[in-house]
Amino acid sequence: MKLQHCTLCPKACGADRTRTAGWCGGGAEMRAARAALHFWEEPCISGKGGAGVVFFSGCALRCCFCQNRQISQEWFGKAISVSQLSEILLRLQEQGAETLDLVTGSHYAPWIAESLQQVKPQLHIPVVWNSSGYDSPEILSLLNGLVDVYLPDWKYVDNATAEQYSGISDYCTVTEQAISEMVRQVGTPVLNHGILQHGVLIRHLILPGQRHASMALLRKIAATFPDGQVWVSLMGQYTPPETPLPDRHLNRRLTTMEYQSVLKVAQELELEGFSQDLTSARKTYIPSFSLEGLDEPSQKT
Repeated sequence: MKLQHCTLCPKACGADRTRTAGWCGGGAEMRAARAALHFWEEPCISGKGGAGVVFFSGCALRCCFCQNRQISQEWFGKAISVSQLSEILLRLQEQGAETLDLVTGSHYAPWIAESLQQVKPQLHIPVVWNSSGYDSPEILSLLNGLVDVYLPDWKYVDNATAEQYSGISDYCTVTEQAISEMVRQVGTPVLNHGILQHGVLIRHLILPGQRHASMALLRKIAATFPDGQVWVSLMGQYTPPETPLPDRHLNRRLTTMEYQSVLKVAQELELEGFSQDLTSARKTYIPSFSLEGLDEPSQKT
């Protein structure tokens, strides 16, 4: 674990995380903000029992429109150890979780991998790696054989937009390579009783004013991963931040026309997956972060 000169994420900021936080906000300890059943993921992830979600603190992206800014950029959360994470994962399974959904944990990958190695023999539900898509080969190699389902974002079709909105100049290049490696590891999507057991499900949030970029990205996904190698989840839940942004389009919601035009392209390309209802663009769907599930003792059976 190279914490003295961190290269865990593709940003490779080189921070000495034993002394200070890196670009991602991560330091010498793993931090999380919430661990609980979550019912608002895709149906194949949440199922009826909910996904056992662990939200980690920090992020390698600086998305100006981030809905989880409290944990991604303000770094709210508390330190947890590898053994505590193992207890949390087993507890979520005991509570009836359909999957274990690890959200934005790339900058803590060595700790998470160690925890998964401890508990994997006791798990009978899929482990989901829910990330921004900005994952390095080093991170993904640690997860090989431990993660069953990859749930990456693919936010942009060009690096200029990625730099403007998320502060990362090589996002598209890195994400395409990362998703290719994810597909290599877990193969094509496989369902069992409605729950995704293996495979890659790419999320794409359609942004206001960016429908043509979204259409171009869908065409790129279809060309790069043909024959059902990946599924796609189209998201219409964009919610404008309380503080207005310089890009005026980001200060409004997605229109029905924008959403339907992108959805039409997905259908024409015969991309398999899911699409959100526009009614999901409400702040009530944004999780509350109050350290829920991080202090409870494990339940012995």
